[in-house]
Order: sequence, then structure tokens, then C-alpha cells
Amino acid sequence: MPGDGTRTAVVIVNWERADLTERAARAVLDDPTAEAQVVVVDNGSSDDSVAVLRAALPDATIVVRPTNGGFAAGANAGIRATDADVVVLLNNDAEPAPGFVAALRDHLARAAPDTAAATGRIVLAGRWSCLPAGSRPHRDQRTLRDHGGRLWTPSPDGEVRLNSTGVLVDRDGNGRDRDWFSPADHAAEVDVFGFSGGASALRRSALDDVGLLDESLFMYYEDTELAWRLRRRGWRVEHVADAVVEHDHSASSGVQSDLFVFRNARNRLVVALWHAPWSTVVRATVRTTVRGLRGLASARDRREARLVLAALVDVAAHLPRHLARRLREDRRASVPRRSVDPGA
Repeated sequence: MPGDGTRTAVVIVNWERADLTERAARAVLDDPTAEAQVVVVDNGSSDDSVAVLRAALPDATIVVRPTNGGFAAGANAGIRATDADVVVLLNNDAEPAPGFVAALRDHLARAAPDTAAATGRIVLAGRWSCLPAGSRPHRDQRTLRDHGGRLWTPSPDGEVRLNSTGVLVDRDGNGRDRDWFSPADHAAEVDVFGFSGGASALRRSALDDVGLLDESLFMYYEDTELAWRLRRRGWRVEHVADAVVEHDHSASSGVQSDLFVFRNARNRLVVALWHAPWSTVVRATVRTTVRGLRGLASARDRREARLVLAALVDVAAHLPRHLARRLREDRRASVPRRSVDPGA
């Protein structure tokens, strides 16, 4: 274990992608600076993932869940399986560079006691080129859109770009990766609102204070929601530039899958209802409604629009429960909602 006595565990959640999970876990296990327990949680896979992982990772702790409860449930199972002082969350489609775990752990050891989490520097896998303005990608061409609306596509002659240096929330309730598609050498501020659940470290004392990830969200926005709880209890989140992972963006679930579209829209509204000012809740609701109704008029966007409107209906159907949660969060908080700046 590290010389300062900080016990560290790395939690990786697997669902039917043992190949990715083995690669991520092996990168940590083979890093002599990590000095961490590796906990791999199989989240109810129906394939041979458990057998493969047990054979490939005899030096890791394998936790088997009978059903897929989403990322939050899987991560929480891993956190509960260890009593480490620092818990590192690592996506199975992220490959950590040497020193990743040590950089996060050492940063928390040096940071002020109210620093709850350290979030790493996530670099997009491969190289990317920006498509000319107004051009349309080929039918099977993979593209990602930056915060300015420009489309980027994988290209061997392209540039290395950032995925995230932490999480921000805008005035409409949208959680987003800070520095998304910025140049890989971009210098980011240390202070940031939230952490990325795919490459971050959490103090056990902070989790004991506010609780674990919210399993009712199933997938997406669970790290943003936990960041809200931490912030409203007076905790801080910091970015660690030396803790680097390369991320194959959405290799596990896909950015346009039905799961992504529905859960992303639903959880954005739910988290805003629980934590954000009423002005943000109103804007988030209006934008979601407009997005859904406009999409129905377009044959190309109709599938997505129906999923977005289904998410809106789901939130409305459980509104009393969400409002009760908002009241509970207010009673638990020690920092007023208006004092938290999720865009900083």
C-alpha cells in the first residue's frame, strides 16, 4: 500500500464487454505506482464475462451482480466491496496511462480536507478532424459534435482532443464535459463543479457524508447528481491534469442508442428537479418539450423525439416523488442552492 497509508481501490463495472474490462483492469494491475485493490463488478452479464474475467484477472476482486442495475448500482457494489480510503471509478472503455491512480490519490492526499473528489484528464481515443462547415457526413461515417456545433470525425491525420476535465451544468440543466474537444494540451482550471464517473477518485469520508451514487438514475447523470449533493454539503471537486486516461467514447452503450436518448433526457430533468434552482428546472422542461415536438415533424428525428417526450412523461408521472426528494435534499444541505455555481 502507499507510503502515506492511504488505502486505494479501483472500481470497474462490466456489462458484456469483458475484453474492454480486462484491458482497463490490467492497465491498473500492471502499473507499479497504482498500489491499489482492483474491484471488477459484473453487472448481470448474460454472456461468459464472469468466467472470462475470473480467468484473466486472478489478482482482482470479482463481484457478481445477478441483474444489470445500471452503472450506479454496479459502481456502488464495487464501493461496498472495499473499505479503501480512496475509491477510484474507472470506465471499462477507458485505458489509464501509467501513474493515473497514483496521481489521483496523491492529489487528494495534498488537497484541502474539504476536497471530496479528484477528476482526471480524459483524452479521446484516436485522432480527430473537423468537418468543413455545412458539409454532411457519409451515411456510415462516425462523428461527434463539439460544444460549438462543429462535427468531428476520426482521421489518421487529425488531432488528439480532450473528452473531459470535469463536469459542468449549464443554465438549462445540461450536464456537459468541460473542455470537450479542446486541444489535448489545453490547461484546465483546478476547480470544477463535478467529477467524471469514468475517471475520478472519491474520498470515503465524503461518501460517508452524502451517500453513494443514486441507483434510481440507472445510467447517465449519476456523477452529476452526486456532485450536487457534495457541493451542497460544502465539499469541493478538483481536476488533476496528470491523471490521464484514453477513452473510446461510448464504446459500451453508444451515443445514439435508445437507452442513451431516453435516460439522458429523463435524468437531466430529474437531477434539475432535485437540485437546481427553479429557473433552471423551467428552462430544462421547456427545452425538452420543444425538442420533442419539433422532432416529431422531422422523419429523421422522429424516433429520438418520441424517446425525449417519453422521458418528459415519465418525469411528470412521478413529479410528487421528485418534489419530495427536492425537499429532502434541502433539509440535508448545509450550503444554499443559490450559492452553488455548477458552471464553475
